[in-house]
Amino acid sequence: MTNPAAVLLVHGAGGTPSTWSGVEPLLNQRGHRTLRVVNPLTSLADDIAYTTSALDQLGQPGGRVLAVGHSYGGAVITNVGRDPRVAGLVYVAAFAPDENESVQQIVNRYPPAEVSKYMRRGPNGEWKSVRDAEYWAEIGWDVPPERRDGIMSEHRESADAIFTQATGEPAWRHRPSWYIVAAEDKTLPPDIQRDMAARAGADTTVLPGSHYTPWTQPEQVAAVILEAAAQVAG
Repeated sequence: MTNPAAVLLVHGAGGTPSTWSGVEPLLNQRGHRTLRVVNPLTSLADDIAYTTSALDQLGQPGGRVLAVGHSYGGAVITNVGRDPRVAGLVYVAAFAPDENESVQQIVNRYPPAEVSKYMRRGPNGEWKSVRDAEYWAEIGWDVPPERRDGIMSEHRESADAIFTQATGEPAWRHRPSWYIVAAEDKTLPPDIQRDMAARAGADTTVLPGSHYTPWTQPEQVAAVILEAAAQVAG
C-alpha cells in the first residue's frame, strides 16, 4: 500500500484506552499509522478540541486520516471529521448525532437501555457505571473474565456535558462513513444504531455480541476499518 491513511482511534464514555488494544496492532501490521486518543471527558466541546489537536501528532496531509469512534466517541468524530485532514469516519456501536443534536436527545427518543440501571451520578452530575458481577453478566457477557479487571482499572467518570452538548454540522454529511452495529448491544440498543447508520448513509456491517465489540471481535472491526481506509485512499 502506498502512503496509507493514518487512523485516529477514539474511545467512548469512561475513557478506556484498551478499547483499541486488539484492533490497533492489526492496523499497524497493514502499514497504517495509528493514534489512540484519551479524551478528558469534561465536555463534548473539550473532547472535540483535544481530538482535533491529536491530528497534529499524526502529521498527515489533508484527506489522509480515517477517524474511528466507539460509543460516545462517535459524537466526537462526527465533529472532528469536519477538519479537512479527515477523509472518512468509522462508527463502532457509536453515536452519530445530527446538527444541534446531543447524545442525550438521541437516547431519550427510545426506551431506556438495559445499562441504565447500572449508571450512577456523582455530586457534580458526572456519570459512572457500576460494573459488578450482574453488570458483566447482562451487559458485557462476552468479555472474557480475565479482561474485565483491566477494563475496570481504566474506567473514569464522564461529565454530563459530554452527553448534553449538541453537535455542530455532522461530518457524515460530507465524508464517507462506515458503521458497525453490535447486534446484541444492551448499552446502545441496535435499533438506535441502525437508525443513525441509515441517517448517515453509512456502509453498515452487523456483528453479533455486546457493546464491547472492539475488545471481543478485533479482527472483524479491523477488517471494516481496513476496507474504509482502502476506499478513502483510492
